[in-house]
Amino acid sequence: MRVLLRSRKDPFRVLSAHRTFRQNAIADNVGNLVFSHAAHRLLSVQGNDVVSNRFAAQIDDAPRINEEFDVFVVPLANAFRKSFKGHLDALTDLIERLTIPVVVLGVGAQATTGYNASRLTPLESSVRRFVGAVLDRSASIGVRGEFTAEYLHGLGFRDVEVIGCPSLFLRGPDLHVAKDPAGLTARSRVAINVSPYVKDMGAITMAAHRRYPHLTYVPQDLKTLGLLIYGDSPDEAGRTSDLPVHETHPLYRERKIRFFLDPPTWMDFLATQDFSFGTRIHGNITSTLAGTPAVVLAHDSRTLELARYHEIPHRLVRNVGADVDPAELYAEADYTGLNSGHAKRWEVFSGFMERNGLQHVYQGGRLDPGAVAFDARVSATSYPGPVRPPRQRGMVDDVAVRLRRHAHAAVAHARRAARAARDAGATGLGGR
Repeated sequence: MRVLLRSRKDPFRVLSAHRTFRQNAIADNVGNLVFSHAAHRLLSVQGNDVVSNRFAAQIDDAPRINEEFDVFVVPLANAFRKSFKGHLDALTDLIERLTIPVVVLGVGAQATTGYNASRLTPLESSVRRFVGAVLDRSASIGVRGEFTAEYLHGLGFRDVEVIGCPSLFLRGPDLHVAKDPAGLTARSRVAINVSPYVKDMGAITMAAHRRYPHLTYVPQDLKTLGLLIYGDSPDEAGRTSDLPVHETHPLYRERKIRFFLDPPTWMDFLATQDFSFGTRIHGNITSTLAGTPAVVLAHDSRTLELARYHEIPHRLVRNVGADVDPAELYAEADYTGLNSGHAKRWEVFSGFMERNGLQHVYQGGRLDPGAVAFDARVSATSYPGPVRPPRQRGMVDDVAVRLRRHAHAAVAHARRAARAARDAGATGLGGR
């Protein structure tokens, strides 16, 4: 079977930090690579050929796709949101011209943590058209959680299944997280993840920085990757914030930031940590996959419904005090539901794949040789290490820094031009 997978990057396509940034190979957020990596592994049955479309498939490609592939698999993130409407319409344009099956391996709607769907009203026609096109080509559509399912039910769709996110099923039915009964100490290795637009995380980050000398910030967004490579843009030079978004931040100056370009190196690092917490759902899912306890600080429906479905310990970020101690989050986190309920959730997920004609590497209760080959190839691939802040060069306004800032501005301009061209016809970027 030839599988066309909607993903920004093939798991074995190795890119430097500069090329990753210039090509936006993470689709704005490296968390996107986690669920596409998992989907690629799950579908890598011996004899299957899984091909990443690199988000490049356009309407004119439909005849070629129909001829060359047996199925189009579409893992999505928070695709039902206003800012994604153009991309969703373009993806629907393509799907409506496909004659092969189209399977959506998880999609979410974005709203508030109170699940208020009123902001989705302007999207209704686009969502109806997309879901209708998918259901014309598959048995059902997979959604990430109960809010998205209720939203689609409200639009009149019934063939909707809550399946969670493919990322948690990277290893099929196997998933286990255990805490150290001793809890965290000041010497613990704590990883924090931050959505730079969630202002509450500024004070929380600074409090954790004061308490934990071995705190590491693990960012995911493209802008922060640019910051690490080129420094602040010229118009932001010298600015300060409690959020780690400028060169002036102590986590930057102390070089306590690690940006991972690929899921395998990200998981390897988090396996060395004692705890992970923050607002990034896939930052904490990656920690969970590494066996390291994590707590999600939910700030919208997309993070909340996934945390609830997979029973990942979580709290609403608005209910967490600015001076919260990660040790408190660690102590109260209960992983019983995550661990004990995973096998049942896997049955739901694998059943969804099978009902929609997808072969997977755990089918029949045994591990397919394709998964073994995939894992061996991952182990043999030389992925780049994490991107870190540069060593301080003394004067902030020295020549090297100025050159980096000008380079940043030039690359940002080129990326804006490329995005404008891509938005004119491509199927668009992923979510968070």
